[in-house]
Amino acid sequence: MIKDLTANSGSLPYEWIDVSDPSEQDLAKVAAQYGLHPASVADCLQPGHLPKYEAFHDHTFIILRVCFTQPASEADTVQELTSKIAVFISDKFIITIHRKHWAPLDNISAQYVQAGRCTQPAHVLNIIVKTGLHSFDEPATTLTQSIDFFEKQVFLKSRKIPLLKGMYFLKRKLDVIRRLLLLSYDIVDKLDAQEASNAYTRDIRDLYIKQKSLYDSMYENTNHLLNIYFNISSQRTNETIRVLTIFSVFFMPLTFIVGVYGMNFEHMPELKWRYGYPFAMLLMVVVIIVIFAWFRRKKWL
Repeated sequence: MIKDLTANSGSLPYEWIDVSDPSEQDLAKVAAQYGLHPASVADCLQPGHLPKYEAFHDHTFIILRVCFTQPASEADTVQELTSKIAVFISDKFIITIHRKHWAPLDNISAQYVQAGRCTQPAHVLNIIVKTGLHSFDEPATTLTQSIDFFEKQVFLKSRKIPLLKGMYFLKRKLDVIRRLLLLSYDIVDKLDAQEASNAYTRDIRDLYIKQKSLYDSMYENTNHLLNIYFNISSQRTNETIRVLTIFSVFFMPLTFIVGVYGMNFEHMPELKWRYGYPFAMLLMVVVIIVIFAWFRRKKWL
């Protein structure tokens, strides 16, 4: 669907065309009308395309990734976690192309464009980029809560949930968003270039740095949490092996004694001795006491 978001805005010196859930025919029509580059139009049809910034002689092409849907708990790909917003911009127009409806575009049109607060396409682009960066706020809050939850489960030794699987998807989500933010740096850097820098573009750069730092910190925390989880699991395994080893040390000499006196040779001195059985039992008790005293002395118990 093709919609003109500047239709009722009075005498603005530019057009804002919004294309939602476009078909190839819609894109071909818009491309022919505004002289868009064919390669960029082809990129618009790729739902998993990563952020990019391309400058042509008469217009600029930008791809943003934004978060505006609640992903599944095990979502871990670019398409599952974010949606694509493609933007063509020049001095005379701005064209936004997206498959899913993104409500902030309507809000930007009503609050800024229709109200006459954006006199240039660059102003609209600044607000779109800033809003796109803000769309990562809610996922950051959710992921922070997830990290806190898994930390409690690891340190409190709870095994009520599949911890490793949950932490894997948490790490994957953070990795995908960090990669998207890293690729979005070129967009922010071009918008806040030295010759075009102003209060609005510097605000976008500050917001980008804040989001990047936040997700980097969460990613490092998740890696530390995974390392702690593996270390604790290894420690518990070692503790189990230590206990089993102690038991085996106690039973090895007892098994040897039982084996010796269980051979039943005809000329064994103790075989027909009246006190043979009590002697064997007493010998086992003495061996256990000696081993126990030795372990205590070595501080292994």
